[in-house]
Amino acid sequence: MSQATFSIRMDEKLKRQFDKLCENFGMNATTAFNVFARAVVRERKIPFEIQAESSYNVKAKGSRAFMALREDAEEYGVQDLSLKEINREIKNSRKGK
Repeated sequence: MSQATFSIRMDEKLKRQFDKLCENFGMNATTAFNVFARAVVRERKIPFEIQAESSYNVKAKGSRAFMALREDAEEYGVQDLSLKEINREIKNSRKGK
């Protein structure tokens, strides 16, 4: 099988740590990256979880926060304030009243 060169850049400190860990595993960085690449190809996925919060989760959290505020408003009897009353409350709060 013919060989190809794969070149990557990484933080120097990270490389030293990675090289040392690979040495503890009894391999070098090239072997470790080959193991990783084979796992990706074989499993057709990154062999560990990489996740960012989905927009659905962000919306759901926002909705829960809004509902919690509504419940607090009902508990404190302020759910029916008019916009004028709300603005007065904000103004008084800013003045420290």
